[in-house]
Amino acid sequence: MTGTLYRLSAFTRDPRGGNPAGVWVGEALPDAATMQRIAAEVGYSETAFIAPLHGKSRTVRYYSPRAEVSFCGHATVASGVVLGRLSGEGTYELNTAVGKVPVTVRQVDGGWQASLTSVAPDYQSAMPALVEEALAILGWHFTELNAELPPAKAYGGAWHLVLAVASKTRLERLDYDFEALKALMLRENLTTLQLVWRESESRFHARNPFPVGGVVEDPATGAAAAALGGYLREAGLIKVPAKLTIHQGVTMGRPSLLEVEIPSRGGIVVTGTVVDIPEKAWNQKP
Repeated sequence: MTGTLYRLSAFTRDPRGGNPAGVWVGEALPDAATMQRIAAEVGYSETAFIAPLHGKSRTVRYYSPRAEVSFCGHATVASGVVLGRLSGEGTYELNTAVGKVPVTVRQVDGGWQASLTSVAPDYQSAMPALVEEALAILGWHFTELNAELPPAKAYGGAWHLVLAVASKTRLERLDYDFEALKALMLRENLTTLQLVWRESESRFHARNPFPVGGVVEDPATGAAAAALGGYLREAGLIKVPAKLTIHQGVTMGRPSLLEVEIPSRGGIVVTGTVVDIPEKAWNQKP
């Protein structure tokens, strides 16, 4: 199956920051085994596969190095920029495994920016047993959490466990049992843990363990940003409409900036800039 593979970093203006993504574009999608092989060879947390090459409506599938992922925000933003470069600014409709996700692409200050609008978000209060097990694996204590942002399972195309801590210091210290957390997340159908510290009403800091994708930590997670925005709205924890900024990847040396718009209803909008990864850095892992 012929196609072109691009390597980009999303939610940054510097290829040394953000979250790397592969974007494969062709006239027809490869078979599942081929997509999985390519994603493993690329080695980034996700690679998006898009077809057909022309038209405003495309089918997209996302693969981590180990498995298919229902939805991936940073690879969607990167895909939007690839489509914008190939076919011009505008809005492209991506038919994902979880529903239609429009992505709007524009040039800003000499660079490229894309905004995805998530499928309808959802959330559930996290069961105490799940929270207790996750905290034990992280080596955290319940008293370190922010009582104003209760633990929740949040959805914006994929499910995430949201745990908000009361201090930045707690968020900066992250060391967990990889296999134990992976097993818990597979059992609970979680894509990442969305670990956050709220600096202000509109400014958050996040870290996202991603062992189910074979990655210790994700430097920028657009799907989790959408899920967080949806959770805050649906749980009545923020006055809408609202805008948030999420800083992620700082502690791991890949600073990322995610802009989140929370309308009064409908999908959550996640915006980020995207840059190419130089060929000499293709084999460098985040």
